[in-house]
Amino acid sequence: MTVPEPFLTPDPRAVADSTIMDFARHVGREGADYAALHRWSVTDLEGFWGAVWEYFDIDADTPYERVMAEERMPGARWFPGSTLNYAHHALRNLADDAVAIIALDETGSCYEVTAGRLRSQVASVAATLRDLGVGKGDRVVGYLPNTPHAIVAFLAAASLGAVWSVCGQDYAPKAAADRFGQLEPTVLIAADGYLFNGTTYDRREATLELAGALPTLKATLLVDHLGLPWPSQAYPSPRIPWEDADTRTEKLACTPVPFDHPLWVVFSSGTTGLPKGIVHGHGSVLLEHLKTLGLHSDLGPGDRLLWYTTTHWMMWNLVASTLLTGATTCTYDGSPAPFAKLDVLWELAARHRVTVFGTSPQYLLGMAKFGIDPSGHDLSSIRVVGCTGSALPASAYPWVRQYVGDHVLLASISGGTDVVSGFAGSAPNTPVWAGELSAPHLGVALAAYDAEGFPVVDRVGELVVTRPMPSMPLYFWNDPDGTRYRDAYFSVYPGVWRHGDWITVTSHGSVIVHGRSDSTLNRNGVRLGSADIHDVVERLPEITEALVIGAEEPDGGYWMPLFVVLAAGATLDETLREKIKETIRTDVSPRHVPDEILEVPGIPHTRTGKKLEVPVKRLLQGTPVEQVVNPAAVDAPDLINYFARLGARRGGRSA
Repeated sequence: MTVPEPFLTPDPRAVADSTIMDFARHVGREGADYAALHRWSVTDLEGFWGAVWEYFDIDADTPYERVMAEERMPGARWFPGSTLNYAHHALRNLADDAVAIIALDETGSCYEVTAGRLRSQVASVAATLRDLGVGKGDRVVGYLPNTPHAIVAFLAAASLGAVWSVCGQDYAPKAAADRFGQLEPTVLIAADGYLFNGTTYDRREATLELAGALPTLKATLLVDHLGLPWPSQAYPSPRIPWEDADTRTEKLACTPVPFDHPLWVVFSSGTTGLPKGIVHGHGSVLLEHLKTLGLHSDLGPGDRLLWYTTTHWMMWNLVASTLLTGATTCTYDGSPAPFAKLDVLWELAARHRVTVFGTSPQYLLGMAKFGIDPSGHDLSSIRVVGCTGSALPASAYPWVRQYVGDHVLLASISGGTDVVSGFAGSAPNTPVWAGELSAPHLGVALAAYDAEGFPVVDRVGELVVTRPMPSMPLYFWNDPDGTRYRDAYFSVYPGVWRHGDWITVTSHGSVIVHGRSDSTLNRNGVRLGSADIHDVVERLPEITEALVIGAEEPDGGYWMPLFVVLAAGATLDETLREKIKETIRTDVSPRHVPDEILEVPGIPHTRTGKKLEVPVKRLLQGTPVEQVVNPAAVDAPDLINYFARLGARRGGRSA
């Protein structure tokens, strides 16, 4: 098969100066191309990950006995015997007067946090948490927008060996409590609100409601982000102003913990019920993020990263981890394209000399659709445009070249909250093919499997990982025997990680992502479970049942319809449509209001009563019924044909 011409071939001078090539020289593989380096990284796991440890100078309080004690999946054991602390590494690489964080928002305003100030804030908040009884293994949770407060709170918790979890304030209190309640947290840290598209959202009452739903709290730390006065009524737990918590004069002391001590809990989208709490460890995140940010994104001292994200998306975790490399990270509060200034992110990137700019496919496609020309800003500092959340269509690549720069590495990335990192993407020494991810990431033994569990090339298959990664979850929260964990990833191909994406591994080494093979909603890179929407919509008296679907389309768009079954006497008029939208906007998330609300005669289920979300999605994408579901296994087979006809009328526009 003829290898297609790359859209971009790396500049040899940039390759020679990159961190990944310095790493290759360090491990004695100076002449190796990326493919050879990757083969070594997945065939010699101990050699590769031991080299990552050494190259990035991991400062362990206790050395490791060996790189891997066991290689099985699940259950691989990495760097046994070692003790360290993530927060220590995040705070060690910048001089006191260097800028650690630049806080930005959609109005264009900003302020800087120096490394010295960041260390003093982390020490102060850590001391406040310690005074509240927080120690190793206790949980600290944040209901916060993407501002420096979230990074400070996270690092303070991590420095004590406490376990962190955070979600954005566009989550309704119930949705946040569904996540945090599982953790039985000791302290909640919450802001008075956030900014989005020209509107300030007051979340003071929401914070009060959330605190009331968490009976284990010893205290709530209240952040004055918008400057709104907090209500005078008593909280269920003592409340402490943030300015009291972060202005103490304290000495930072990071508690050494085992390599696999829990660092944070990130949550699945909750498609089939309560969101699953996914636990990652101090050491595993440290190594994985140094590899991803340091080698693949080429971040180091003097660089600046601006990646649009919310705190409940895994990209926030990478934004925080930028500090590990000695680079400056930018937080951003607001809409990525506010009505008042659609190109504000590009303006900020130019003003602050950002070197790595991160976004979603929908953002880049929207820029092109609305005729935005950011080239009026000086974007010469941008070296990498990272893009993740869904597959970036080939049509977006020329826009980036024309308006951002022909020197820019456009790095389309696919990964997951599950490993809080990437499976495939680009590196400074990989070619870029439009519409494709350049290669599997280093240390990721990625393949496409057919239904029988055989690897396939140049054919669509399931994304699998055949050898362990350090950042595979330690476990799921409240899953003592590991049953839910094994069922999530290892039930289809025993001993092999199945992620839930359809991919093609090409004969020239790239990866093409075709979309999720499960029913997670993924709009603008922000993932959400359908169950959250079903729950609130089905509470309305006019609705007996609902089904929401997110379908990727060939042009890179994303169609998210909501199908409703009406109660007797109800009519789906504009009044009811607006009521449904407002309910979702208020009780779940304003970013997941559906594109369309359509009345249907019923929702198909399995014989055991489970909604057929994935089959309906595939029918709407034009997949023939016989390839989707066995009608005999459905409670109402005629509904399968109904959705198939609907998909045919749409012309199978989704892909």
